[in-house]
Amino acid sequence: MDPHSAATGTQDPDAIEFVRFCYRRRRVGWPELYDEMCAVAGRGLFRGYDADDLAGLGIGFSLFGMPALSVLASRVVAEEQALRRPVTVTITAEVAMASGSPSSGTDAPVVKPVSFDTAGEHGDHTFEVPVRLSLAPSGA
Repeated sequence: MDPHSAATGTQDPDAIEFVRFCYRRRRVGWPELYDEMCAVAGRGLFRGYDADDLAGLGIGFSLFGMPALSVLASRVVAEEQALRRPVTVTITAEVAMASGSPSSGTDAPVVKPVSFDTAGEHGDHTFEVPVRLSLAPSGA
């Protein structure tokens, strides 16, 4: 694997899946991930591919192949960690809509009516309040 192609992201999709497979087996960073990739290749655990098969995909375990492999591994680890980040669900009451009708666009947030029951000294009351749900990265 050429370090220049590793930097530009032109890896074989199977090479990316190999690194992803190894990372999901042991969620560790470099150089422990390198050790896991060597173990997986030595046992043929990824689709039966050994080190020679993986070399054909651009996965090199030699000293000269290590820089490109570390770039690929760091990219896959970053993608995997981004998928695991927690999200926050924000619930806000929807104030009166300007047009009077909900938008039909697919980008519109989810708005659902929610029923609230109140019991007080003046009797029981039920009312509906439209609620807007939106996802945001945690800490945002």
